[in-house]
Amino acid sequence: MEGRLRQSTGRYAGKSAAERHAERRERFLEAALDLFGGGPGYRSTTVAALCEAAGLSTRQFYEEFRTLEDVLAALHLYVNDVAEAAVINALARTEHLSFADRYGAVFRAYAASVTTDPRRIRIAFTEIVGVSPRMDEQRLARRAQWVDLLCAEAAAAVVRGEAADRDYRIAAVAFIGSVNGLLHDWAMGWVDASSDEVVEELVRLLLALLRPAC
Repeated sequence: MEGRLRQSTGRYAGKSAAERHAERRERFLEAALDLFGGGPGYRSTTVAALCEAAGLSTRQFYEEFRTLEDVLAALHLYVNDVAEAAVINALARTEHLSFADRYGAVFRAYAASVTTDPRRIRIAFTEIVGVSPRMDEQRLARRAQWVDLLCAEAAAAVVRGEAADRDYRIAAVAFIGSVNGLLHDWAMGWVDASSDEVVEELVRLLLALLRPAC
């Protein structure tokens, strides 16, 4: 990560310096997932508390990260990257299904990635909001990637004759905004519905967006 402090080199206990640093980084991220996503939250967590939860020292923290915000940034990207991988995998394995079954399965794969672990949904939709201009920029940039992915899939559906031939960017932005807004409100307890009900409502929105040409 840019700005990381100088790290040690050489082997110790059978592990290279890179392996040791990767292991420590993983421990910090796991501890942060618990504290930011399941505990007091990002704003109420200190470096000392994170180090204690990870079983590591503050010196080791500053070898991997400069600030707690760096940890939050890494977690936010991780949660989104895992969800994107789930979507791409679902697209690949549902090519033989009908239009509605395919895109329903794809969105459910996304939802399973972010909603089955309450810590992930809190990181993706709650803790990241309003932290700093840097985090807002990252959040919007990652949202733009989801919009691009949805537009690319819509274009492919048009080529296959499965969706109407039109510009989908505005609709894609609206859908991604709906996903973020609804999942944020649901995670905050402001929506009286089960996770399945929330997901199925969003599936209906997606199928209406990518409506068949006929």
